[in-house]
Parts: sequence; C-alpha cells; structure tokens
Amino acid sequence: MPANKIDALFVNFLGNSPKWYKLAILSFLIINPLIFFYISPFVAGWVLVVEFIFTLAMALKCYPLQPGGLLAIQAVVIGMTSPSQVLHEIQANLEVLLLLIFMVAGIYFMKQLLLFVFTKMITKVRSKTSLSLLFCIAAAFLSAFLDALTVIAVIIAVGIGFYSIYHKVASGKDFGSDHDHTSEAQGQLNSDDLEAFRGFLRNLLMHAGVGTALGGVCTMVGEPQNLIIAAQAHWQFSEFFIRMSPVTLPVLFAGFLTCIVVEKMKWFTYGAQLPDSVHKILSDYDAYEDANRSDRDKVKLVIQALVGIWLVAGLALHLASVGLIGLSVIILTTAFNGITDEHSLGKAFEEALPFTALLAVFFAVVGVIIDQGLFAPVIQWALSFDGNSQLVVFYIANGLLSMVSDNVFVGTVYINEVKSALLSGQITRDQFDLLAVAINTGTNLPSVATPNGQAAFLFLLTSALAPLIRLSYGRMVIMALPYTIVLSIVGIVTIESGFLVEMTQYFYDHNLLMHHSAKELTESVIGH
Repeated sequence: MPANKIDALFVNFLGNSPKWYKLAILSFLIINPLIFFYISPFVAGWVLVVEFIFTLAMALKCYPLQPGGLLAIQAVVIGMTSPSQVLHEIQANLEVLLLLIFMVAGIYFMKQLLLFVFTKMITKVRSKTSLSLLFCIAAAFLSAFLDALTVIAVIIAVGIGFYSIYHKVASGKDFGSDHDHTSEAQGQLNSDDLEAFRGFLRNLLMHAGVGTALGGVCTMVGEPQNLIIAAQAHWQFSEFFIRMSPVTLPVLFAGFLTCIVVEKMKWFTYGAQLPDSVHKILSDYDAYEDANRSDRDKVKLVIQALVGIWLVAGLALHLASVGLIGLSVIILTTAFNGITDEHSLGKAFEEALPFTALLAVFFAVVGVIIDQGLFAPVIQWALSFDGNSQLVVFYIANGLLSMVSDNVFVGTVYINEVKSALLSGQITRDQFDLLAVAINTGTNLPSVATPNGQAAFLFLLTSALAPLIRLSYGRMVIMALPYTIVLSIVGIVTIESGFLVEMTQYFYDHNLLMHHSAKELTESVIGH
C-alpha cells in the first residue's frame, strides 16, 4: 500500500484520537496474540482486561466502544472466548440491555416534567448545601426505583438544559431562539460566570451521581448487576431490599452526611456557588415558562407525572421486567403527548444505544474472564475462609476489582462463581445469600472511586454534558474520593462487625425472610 494511503488509513483509524492513543491500541492488538499463543492464555486474558480498562479510563480521548470492541473481536478470533459464550452472556443479561434501551429512552419523553421539577428546585433553594443534599436524596430515591443509569440520564438532560439556557441568554439571545450551546466564540460569555457555573453543575452532578449509587445498591432494579444477582439468587424486589438493608441503610445516611460535610467545608472542589447572574437567568426562564405554558403543555406535565407514578408502582410491585416497563413508558408518554413521528422517537434512543453496545462488549470481556478462569484463583482463595471472614474478603475483593474494572462484569462473574460453589456443595444456601449481599454491596459502594467502576459514572463521563462543564476522568476521581472512603468503610464495618449476619437472622426469626434451598437453583440450571 502506498505511503500516502497508509497515512490516510492511520488518520482515519479512531478518528481524532491522539496519535499516542492510536499507537497504544495498535500495540495492544499486536501483542495480545503473541502473549496468548507463546506465553500463557491466562496472562493474555488479564492483559486484555487491563487494556479494556485502559479504554474505559481514556473515554474522553475516544469512546470505548471502538477500541474496546476491536480488542473483544480479536479475543474471539484468536480463541480467548467463543461467539457462543458471548451470545450466552448477552442472553443471560438481556433484561439489563432492555433496561438501557427502553428505560433511558422512556425518561427522555419525561424530561419536560423533570426539567420543571429541577428548575423549581434550583431557583427556589438558595442554600448550596441544601440544594446539593436535595440532588443527592432525589437521585438516591429515583435510583431505588428506576435504576442508576436511567437517573443519571435524567440528571444529564437537566444539566444540559440548564447549561443551554444560560449559554443562550448570555450569548444575547432570548429564550425562544435557536442556539448552539456547544460553541465557544471569543468574548461570547462572561468567562468568570461561566467557569463558576460549570463548577456549580459539576458539584450537583457528582452529588447526584453518588446518590444513584447510594439508592441503586438498595434495590434489584437500582444497578444492572443487581438484576443479575437477584436473578441468580431468585430474589424478588422486597426480599432484595430487606437482605441488603443491614448494609445499605447505614451507608445511605453516611453518604448524605458526607454530602453536607464536603459542601460546608468546601473540600475536593465542592462548595462552588451559583453566580447571581446565572440564577437570575434561570429564574427568568422559569417565569417565562410559567407565563407561556399552554393548556397542552400543562396536560403533558400531568401525563408525565401519572406515567411516573405508574413507573414507580410497576417497578416496586415487579409487575413486569424493567425493560418492558420502560417500553410502556415510551408508549404511554408518546401516545398521550402527541409524539407520533419516527424521527422524534429516534432521538430518544441516541443517548442509550452507544452505551448499550458498549455493555455488549463488556459481556464479551466477561466471556474471556469465564473461559480463561481469570477470577478463579481469587474466588477459590476467598472461599477458603469461613463464616463472617469470608463475607469480608468477598466484599474487599469485589470492591478493589470494581474500582479498577467495571462493577457489572465483576458482579456477574462473582455471583456465577459463588453459585457454582453452592451447586457443588462448597457452601450452604444461607451462606450463598450472605455472599450475594457482600458481592452486591462490594461492587456498588467502593466502585464510586472511578468512572469505569460505576456504569452510571461512565455514562456521565461519556455524555455530551461532560466536555461542556469540563468534567474529566481525573476530576471525577478526585471529587468521588471522600465518598469512596466513607462508603467503603461503613460498608465493611457493617459486614465485619457481624451486623449483617445478626440482622439477617432477625429477619428470619420474624418471618420477614424465608430460608431458601439449593434445590431450586439446581432445578433452574437443569431447566435452562
């Protein structure tokens, strides 16, 4: 191939990514087969996992789907895993994928109501500490019923809404004008106010992001891996909540307290105030919307509120799978709000589908982890402990791996391995249930340390909002640090102290929980 064609190919490869990043991915693709065939498949598997984590960490340089997808395709081609194993993992997690596709899109059609509620919140509550706590509590509550990814999609939509409103007015246009809020022409905006507003939005987004973890760990629909763990353990919504509560409720209150402290003390870049000029613009926008809201608009808000009630009730009572409830939200909101054309429907899926595809690549990496037995030594080491010590080790092992990896596939792999240990007679069913709690809390709490640890954080990092407010990977890690320390410590204390075991026994004694047998899981495996 002529030199100019090779240069063109290299320029096109991964688009506008830095040259060093392109060379790194190409070097990964060259060394992986060499390690796999000439050194060790086990070592090659771990190298692939580290490389994949690298693509997640560099999400602002290039969306992880393309480089991560190339690594996953190569893994299948050279035999690290098989297409059938990848398909099996996707089929096993179909409910999670449907959740992403339909629930996130469903929330898109409720954004008028959400922007209305959050605008009132920001314009009426002037105390930054109170506002931050409200955002954290609201995100936690919503995440307990919607799922963290759906809630962070809501917060992203609200953040973009606020940013675009300020950007439009500060650029000299009125509320009804068209405007490109991503443009940064010289002298277009007051740079000091803009930077202060960005800091304010970063604070609220991080508090809300952590709130999704605080509420998301509590229920089976809160995080993608919760659904997987609940399915493997055969737990329904209420049982999942009760079993998790000895750990999750103390952590919840500790998280809210942390939110207050970091805002009051202005630690870790928190405490950024909303400039008066920006508050005036948002207040004027709120008044403008109230004055110009037609009867049709008011009816739309009522419809969206009613659909929101159905959404919470449907999830809480487990009336259908999460993805199907999300589909019903799309149908109800569009049917009664006059949205009937295909183009308008398509916009709702733009935010979720790239991440859905990325999650499918995650499952290909999970296939490599399973086929190469990458976690097996750690899991067998953890199973060598007994009783409460075993729970602590699993919590720590899951937490550390989730900090540097993705909590969805860490939780998936660990619960599958623990289920295998149960079916082989290594552990009892009661111990399996306790380990499931340790795995779920271990993957959900310490994982707030990094964007690649929390799916919701990664969703935020790769969103259209992150570059607008200068929310980088490193900044997210720094801002998450106080939460990481507090949540991890409170979680491990509730497990190590025996509080989890004691409360679980209390629930059994008062008939709040029923003892399960291993037989039902064995029968489900045979039936499958």
